[in-house]
Amino acid sequence: MRSTFRVLSVLVWLTQLGLSVAGPPVLFVLLGRWLRDRFDLGSWVLIVGIVLGVLGAVGGLISSFQTLHRMAKREPEPPSGFNDHD
Repeated sequence: MRSTFRVLSVLVWLTQLGLSVAGPPVLFVLLGRWLRDRFDLGSWVLIVGIVLGVLGAVGGLISSFQTLHRMAKREPEPPSGFNDHD
C-alpha cells in the first residue's frame, strides 16, 4: 500500500512538473499576443511575454526539482508485517 502511495506521489509530481514548466510560456505568449492585438501595441509586447514565460518556466523547474530533492531525502518507511497493522 505504501509503495502505491509512493508511485502516486511521483506521478502527481510529474504532472505538476509538466504544468509548471509548460504553463507559463503558453500563458504569457497568449497574453502578449492578446495585448498586441487588442491595444495595437508593437511586437515588443510579444517578446516581453516570451521572456516572462521562459523565466516562469525556469522558476517552475527549479521549484519542482527542489521538491523532488526533498522527496528523495525522506527516509522510506520500513514495510509493515501482517501483525503490525493498526
